Amino acid sequence: MIQITFHKTRTGDYQGFTCSGHAGYAAYGEDIVCAAVSALVINTINSLEEITGEEMEVTAEENSGLIRCFFARQPLKETSRVLIDSLVLGLTRIEEQYGKKHCRLHFKEV
Repeated sequence: MIQITFHKTRTGDYQGFTCSGHAGYAAYGEDIVCAAVSALVINTINSLEEITGEEMEVTAEENSGLIRCFFARQPLKETSRVLIDSLVLGLTRIEEQYGKKHCRLHFKEV
C-alpha cells in the first residue's frame, strides 16, 4: 500500500508530505495506481520548484518508493498551496477509486 502523509500546522499550513510504499495493485511495471501516484507527486514537486520557486528539501529512495518533501519557509506562497491542494484532490480520487488497500492518505498536525 502507498501511504501519503501531509504534515500541517494547527492553522492549516502545509509543512510538507511523505509518500512511501508500493500500491500492490498489479505486477511491477504494470501497476497503474503506483504510476498515477508517482506522476502526481513528482509533477507537483517539479511544479513547486520550477513554477513557484518554493524552497524545499526533497528526498527520494526509488527501491522503497519513498519521497519526502518539506518546505523551507512558512507560510507557502498561495500558488504553492494551490498546487498542494490539487495534489491532495488527485490522491483522494485515487484512494476513492482504487481503495484504501492500495493508497491511503493521512493528515498529521505538527
